[in-house]
Amino acid sequence: MLAVRKVRRKLRMGTICSPNPSGTKTSSEVCNADWMASLPPHLHNVPLSNLAIPGSHDSFSYWVDEKSPVGPDQTAAIKRLARISLVKKLMKKWSVTQNLTFREQLEAGIRYFDLRVSSKPGDADQEIYFIHGLFGIKVWDGLMEIDSFLTQHPQEIVFLDFNHFYAMDEAHHKRLVLRIQEAFGNKLCSACSVESMTLRALWEKKCQVLIFYHCPFYKQYPFLWPGKKIPAPWANTTSVRKLILFLETTLSERAPHGSFHVSQAILTPRVKTIARGLVGGLKNTLVHRNLPAILDWVKTQKPGATGVNIITSDFVDLDVMCEPVRRLNQKGTLRQKNGLWQINYLQCFLPQEHSQRSCLNFSHPGHQVDAALLFNRPVRFRTVSDL
Repeated sequence: MLAVRKVRRKLRMGTICSPNPSGTKTSSEVCNADWMASLPPHLHNVPLSNLAIPGSHDSFSYWVDEKSPVGPDQTAAIKRLARISLVKKLMKKWSVTQNLTFREQLEAGIRYFDLRVSSKPGDADQEIYFIHGLFGIKVWDGLMEIDSFLTQHPQEIVFLDFNHFYAMDEAHHKRLVLRIQEAFGNKLCSACSVESMTLRALWEKKCQVLIFYHCPFYKQYPFLWPGKKIPAPWANTTSVRKLILFLETTLSERAPHGSFHVSQAILTPRVKTIARGLVGGLKNTLVHRNLPAILDWVKTQKPGATGVNIITSDFVDLDVMCEPVRRLNQKGTLRQKNGLWQINYLQCFLPQEHSQRSCLNFSHPGHQVDAALLFNRPVRFRTVSDL
């Protein structure tokens, strides 16, 4: 029975492609684990900053150690309370924001990882750990898990965003960077123009890993990208209405060139929220009930220089966020050719009888598009910019 559940889970996540009745694989049956490699050729030369990429928030927090000391990212008051064993159990319910390991997240399609790291008090070997209230796994173990996946999927690209450092001096930073080098080697991509970062360019160089390092230490290593190249505005709210307004506002203020952009589609609990849902934890108190509204917002977005780029969420195992974000890359593009307006689209969005066509032609861009042919909803394109 357990084996059946595992297979069902893999089917749901896309790590196993279920065959159709004819026994042949259709264009829509693409494994999540290789979704970048499976993008259509016209997207291979598009900057990664203009693609829609799913990410996870506090990506490493699928496991935290209740027996370890409370992390240096917590206040003195929390550290005093944590001397009571029950407090750490409750902290775990609110520190954990993911249920899938790095490998499982990658297989589900996640390509951006939000990473917070720290040294551990009394640890003589200067090892670095992931941290979110409580200590997680060793950074080295996580990096090796990611590298193993990348070796098996050579056309997939990942963003590793080291954005918080705690209790780390220069020696700790040097050790962390050495670990990064040892783990990824030639897969590391040197910092350069954001607009030059396309799938094709990275495939030709055989680079798969972009490391962002929010610390001046990045200047000492060519493969460390400055944190300012990947801004991730944080709404810091428990209100889904305020979150969506914030996401819209920060997207409208996004610089069209020179950086990636992270939309954090997450809600942040306050002390009052935690007190009310003490036993329920983050997933049951905030995430589940607000996910539909956040998902509706995601589905209305479009990628591009002034659109969404990376979208992060909590609990990516809920199987509802990763696929919609990836599908944003399948929205059509409008162009004029020989006096006709063309809408190019991916075959997997079309009914079977239209699966061999690559575009729809209209005598002018004001024509109404049949909802059955494009995204299952009425669409009116007035100008090129409307896409």
